[in-house]
Amino acid sequence: MKATLIHKLCCPFDKQDLKLTIITQDVNQNIIEGLLSCPACSRYYPIVYGIPIMNPDEYREKRLEAPIMARWAKQLGTTNTPE
Repeated sequence: MKATLIHKLCCPFDKQDLKLTIITQDVNQNIIEGLLSCPACSRYYPIVYGIPIMNPDEYREKRLEAPIMARWAKQLGTTNTPE
């Protein structure tokens, strides 16, 4: 995912702007892993293999996201996963 794409994305729940946290990038500065978060509603959307996962709440599988979030905890400055 290119970092400039953040200006075209919004939170699917409340349509607010998203905050981008980059975890890893490739040599062309494409985002490989990262996190999109909504300051208004506190939802988060992981970026995995360059693809933002922005499913509605009812289709998300938090148990599958938990290992990724745990691996990113140090880079995100957290000790637990966002809710």
